[in-house]
Amino acid sequence: MKRALNCIWRLIVTFAMTLTAIGEVSAVDLTGQASIIDGDTIEIHGTRIRLWGIDAPESGQLCRGADSLQYRCGAKTANALDAFIAGRPVTCAPTDHDRYGRTVATCGVGGTDLGDWLVRQGLALDWPRYSRGRYAAAQDEARRGERGIWSGSFVEPWRFRECVRLGGRPARCSDEAEENG
Repeated sequence: MKRALNCIWRLIVTFAMTLTAIGEVSAVDLTGQASIIDGDTIEIHGTRIRLWGIDAPESGQLCRGADSLQYRCGAKTANALDAFIAGRPVTCAPTDHDRYGRTVATCGVGGTDLGDWLVRQGLALDWPRYSRGRYAAAQDEARRGERGIWSGSFVEPWRFRECVRLGGRPARCSDEAEENG
């Protein structure tokens, strides 16, 4: 009996140590070189990370500039994020997982919150449904300064996705809903 309890105890300790090691690796894995997936999703060491509290235009989404011409605002956001990060290490603090299994996190580079930077540049929107208004002031600043998507017109990314989900074509969904701007 004593031998069986000893064996069980060793298994429990081994299991607990394994879980602790996995947790430490996960925390370490959220700091490193980021690959840009799209304007609000990055990948670090194989972990997909959705930036918390913001929503950026989708890769196939079009916006209209100050000249009323369409441009690929989703691609522009992803490229701007890549240029801003510029190969520097990104550190992310996980908050949750989304329905697609991605880690949701606030992330920063060089002391700058990437969500705040994207919204302040007019490249993404505060998503109050999740952010509880954390980036509202940054969005107001971008809107007043007519930066990024605020220089013309656009459809909110969540409305664009819904239109596409219901069968709309990306070009039409980019203009179909009531525009902002």
